[in-house]
Amino acid sequence: MTTSAVDSALHLDPAAQDLLFRDARTANTFTDEPVTDEQVRAIYELVKWAPTSMNNQPLRVLLVRSPEARERLLPHLSDGNKAKTGAAPLVAVLAADTDFHEHLPTVFPHFPGAKDLFADAGPRAEVAVFNASLQVGYFILGVRAAGLAAGPMTGFDRDGINREFFPDGRNQVLAVVNIGRPGPDAWFARSPRLEFEQAVTTV
Repeated sequence: MTTSAVDSALHLDPAAQDLLFRDARTANTFTDEPVTDEQVRAIYELVKWAPTSMNNQPLRVLLVRSPEARERLLPHLSDGNKAKTGAAPLVAVLAADTDFHEHLPTVFPHFPGAKDLFADAGPRAEVAVFNASLQVGYFILGVRAAGLAAGPMTGFDRDGINREFFPDGRNQVLAVVNIGRPGPDAWFARSPRLEFEQAVTTV
């Protein structure tokens, strides 16, 4: 195989690019088709390979499935997010594990002293939030790659969700994501995007 053929084979075809980016939208309504554990596992098994600093992987995913757990979550959401979250087939609370460093001997084994670099809880939390935020983006793309729609939200009482679901203080919520098949009138009108020249500078 020629170099050009290899390069071409490594590119996502336009249909896959559309699925992940150009045609993908934030869903606001969903059908009642359930999202299975197998689908969620497939999403995670894809997302886990995306890069994080020192492979630290601080994202933690809490699946809100039971009606009781949904009722605990809804009061902490902004009013505009409550109804669609209450009706979504599955809700994932995405959080940053501020003690991610405990896993570094396993996920970054070629650097035995990696865990010791994060003894200070303050800087460690900043690293956790930054890298888990990257993983939130990967998670949304993983949902799309699985043929589902994602409705990511940051309109919520962060402290309230942390107290309700992460009372030990280790995990810090970053986003709440509704997941499922898009329902009727699922999309708002597409908002404009900045042009290349507005966002990219060369030095």
